[in-house]
Amino acid sequence: MNDTGLTGRARDLTLGARFALSGGREGWLRTVLTAIGVGLGVALLLLATALPHMLSSRETRSLAREGAWGSSSKLPHAADDTLLIEGADTEYHGLGIRGRLLRADGTKAPAPPGVRHLPGPGEMVVSPALAKLLASDDGRLLRDRLDYRSVGTIGAQGLVGPSELTYYAGSDRLSTAGGAERADRYGITDGSPPMDTVLIVLIIMTCVVLLVPVTVFVATAVRFGGERRDRRLAALRLVGADRRMTRWIAAGEALCGSLLGLAVGTALFLLLRQLAPRVSFQGASVFAADLDPGAGFAGLIALTVPASAVLITLVALRGVAIEPLGVVRNAAGRQRRMWWRLLAPVIGLALLAPLSGKVNKATSVENYPIYQVATGSILLLIGVTALLPWLVEASVARLRGGPLPWQLATRRLQLNSGAATRAVSGITVAVAGAIALQMLFTGVQSDYEKATGQDPRRAQVQGTIPATTGGAARSYVEKFRTTPGVQAVVGLIDAYATKAGTSDEVTAITIGDCPTLRELARISSCKDGDVFVADNPSGGLTDTSRRFPPGTKLVVEEYESASGAAPRTLRWTVPSSAHAVQTRPDPTGERHDGVLATPSAVDARNLPNATTEVMLRLDRSDPDSLERVRNTAAHIDPAMYIRTMLSTKTDSNYAAIENGLLIGAIAILVLIGAGMIVSTLEQLRERRRLLSVLVAFGTRRTTLGWSVLWQTAIPVVLGLALSVAGGLALGYVMLKLVSASVKDWLAFVPIVGAGAAVIALVTLASLPPLWHMMRPDGLRTE
Repeated sequence: MNDTGLTGRARDLTLGARFALSGGREGWLRTVLTAIGVGLGVALLLLATALPHMLSSRETRSLAREGAWGSSSKLPHAADDTLLIEGADTEYHGLGIRGRLLRADGTKAPAPPGVRHLPGPGEMVVSPALAKLLASDDGRLLRDRLDYRSVGTIGAQGLVGPSELTYYAGSDRLSTAGGAERADRYGITDGSPPMDTVLIVLIIMTCVVLLVPVTVFVATAVRFGGERRDRRLAALRLVGADRRMTRWIAAGEALCGSLLGLAVGTALFLLLRQLAPRVSFQGASVFAADLDPGAGFAGLIALTVPASAVLITLVALRGVAIEPLGVVRNAAGRQRRMWWRLLAPVIGLALLAPLSGKVNKATSVENYPIYQVATGSILLLIGVTALLPWLVEASVARLRGGPLPWQLATRRLQLNSGAATRAVSGITVAVAGAIALQMLFTGVQSDYEKATGQDPRRAQVQGTIPATTGGAARSYVEKFRTTPGVQAVVGLIDAYATKAGTSDEVTAITIGDCPTLRELARISSCKDGDVFVADNPSGGLTDTSRRFPPGTKLVVEEYESASGAAPRTLRWTVPSSAHAVQTRPDPTGERHDGVLATPSAVDARNLPNATTEVMLRLDRSDPDSLERVRNTAAHIDPAMYIRTMLSTKTDSNYAAIENGLLIGAIAILVLIGAGMIVSTLEQLRERRRLLSVLVAFGTRRTTLGWSVLWQTAIPVVLGLALSVAGGLALGYVMLKLVSASVKDWLAFVPIVGAGAAVIALVTLASLPPLWHMMRPDGLRTE
């Protein structure tokens, strides 16, 4: 029975697995709890490893549907197999809608991926999500904007995600002069520009902060019910099992629980995978097939989790002596040592310190030691977890006296603080990582959030229509002015003119009414017919009054005319009554230096190459005012895009990482909270008989309740304090690494509050079973 070879170890593991499955209620209950805990962690690990494939698949489909020209050595020209494409993106109640206008040059023009036939003029094909939105009551205003006849649905191969809102519409108004591009195929090779190294560091830290708590949690889950298991194993000593054999039998129980956890985690992952297409976050969604961790990662998880369960169990039992007759005691009474627990953070700092100040936006990603950053960060966070048991033991060893609940709690922790420490280790490392990441995000935020110069108080939206006549431009401004929900319109008609007899002296002619011109320059007196020469305060080439004084003759020539027609030309002289004024930023933050004219001063109907720009102030109490403006723009020109004005603009890659962190952080907190509930219930179940004995001897339930709460509170407070120290240290190191400084030393307060809130919810959830267990009939046994 004491075979020490591989056959004996395999037999012991098998025997432990049998105990886990057939060891009565206590055995299978512990196995179920372990399987649930491990399963939650495995599901999240599978989701995390599936993210690279998901992002790659979305990028591939996105690039495959963009129009391209077959040969870069030839200029695009119309042929039987070409078509014109123009963007017609829009938004609806905060949801982005991708739109493309198409016009076939011949009968063999290619259709986009997921589309069987090109839509004709007045027709469109839409994504399933957009079709659903258009058919709903919420899509009433959008139906007015996309005034096409739907003739089909876009297939999955033409969509980035199942809930993507996109359409292709046929139009007979497209031309290269109007901004359309010609293509003979779909699919481009150049995707988004590569991220800079600082963003790569943010991604690394995000992955580390999200995954390290998961691994800690899985390691904790395989040790559920350790005390009851040790007492059961003591009975095996009566039938001749030695200490080594009992340890391997215990490892077999943990192995069985982890294997069941793999099954539970895989089933949960597959369930979440099937539900993923139904979930949309800020308009983004994924197909189930995109969530594929790959055989390599899945195999690594399948091997690592059971192996870790066996290893953790064997290491944990090295300090426990399991004797016959149910005697279980610590093999050694010495205190936990701190020196080896400092090795991980010291090595982590040693890896990160040489990289201090060597990262900025210009740093080459190819030559950057990404794995060194990841390893150093992981070791620092693991150091926080390793130090927690020592800190709790060292702190409670000095506690004496106090009220009875406090004494019961401290005495329990003094005897064995391992279970209580493991219960909060996951939240400790999660909070530490979140603090470090928050400091890093705050430190580099100013590099990715820029002030736009726009003033949303003066106007909230802006739109531009190029290449039209001045007469049409004036009608466009009037259409926006009469749109319901529009309170004020800054409508400009712009064209560029050259000084007569020259080809390089160019100025802008801007036409607008007096209220509009006052938004562009500092004008004290204005009436229709007035003309102003606007100077930019910076001078130089924008010194219009010097370069184009009153009396200057200007010429506006048409860029591109209809086939066979002579280019139109407008000749105009700056009147002698023109006043010199200083420009001021318009609501978009731009300055309009040049000639400013009221409508009757220049015949805008004959002005070639005119561009219409509108800036609108909306009735903010009307939630549909912006959508009505977009409808007006779509009726004028479907390719006209209405932009909302913002005082700051965030880099899209930075925003994507921040959103990913938010999703991951929510998932981690849910996982940690669920795991803590399972762990707390397991601890209460192990102490059920002890609680029943105390109640039977007359101990008040409130006393026991407070003692249990104190047993949770003490490790929590120490763990959060350690989290703050470790998180601030890691955050400071990472900021030095990316050449940034600490912007807010108190950024950890909300994160610590979130961690404490999770713990408070877990504690409240554990109170009902606690009261249920504190009954004298808990002494009954069979």
